Amino acid sequence: MDILIAFLVILAVALLAGVLLLVFSRLFAVEKDPTEEKIRACLPGINCGACGYKGCDDYAAALAKGGVNTGLCVPGAQKVADEISEILGVESVAFNDVVAYVSCNGTCEATPAVAVYEGVQSCRAASMLYGGANACRFGCLGLGDCAAVCPSGAICFYDGIAHVNTALCIGCGLCARTCPKHVITMLPQDTAVAVMCSNTQKGADARKACKNACIGCRKCEKACPHGAITVENNLARIDYTKCEKCGLCADACPTGCLKKVFFPNLPEDSNE
Repeated sequence: MDILIAFLVILAVALLAGVLLLVFSRLFAVEKDPTEEKIRACLPGINCGACGYKGCDDYAAALAKGGVNTGLCVPGAQKVADEISEILGVESVAFNDVVAYVSCNGTCEATPAVAVYEGVQSCRAASMLYGGANACRFGCLGLGDCAAVCPSGAICFYDGIAHVNTALCIGCGLCARTCPKHVITMLPQDTAVAVMCSNTQKGADARKACKNACIGCRKCEKACPHGAITVENNLARIDYTKCEKCGLCADACPTGCLKKVFFPNLPEDSNE
């Protein structure tokens, strides 16, 4: 009998607590903005932070309040920008697609291994141990941290370094933020020439570390008729706002670290 009474008392307390929680949830409920909900439904839900906000929820809330650029969702690209603009009743903005690119050509043949790494198979872990096992301390470590965070499976590994399938890349930038060596950069979709090196050592030292390294010779800088290339800190850098895609810089590069590239357009259903 005592057990039954105790059970009934606990049951009564539980029912009372449930009723009180229901009442308080109704009294203090915060109504959601229907505009915010519509915008959130358009966003891909990757929560990559490429828009500058913590995630899709924060970006949707900011958009609903007004005054925020509707074209900040990189994975959603132009399609999402148009949908959000239609919901808000504002003019759609032109979206500039970007893709991830590995600025390293330190293949197994080009940069030798100077140590044997047998620790945790993570680029971040390997980088903390004397910068990694390769002679070049600036290059890709090829252990897969970038591939692990890529939501579209766009990254694979070949000949010791990461490669991005730009037809699958949604431009979220998670790989670029994850890479401990910062060899992954986000480039405009219409890029014609890219720098395949991140080594900032002087020419002779860079060449010893990797046969394909930029040596800072400035031949590309002199060959560019538009002033789009400068050599800063011993490394060629391209200003894509000035680049006219002529490819003369790549032709002039003696080590091949400047490469002519073509990034195919993203498939229409890549964000669905």
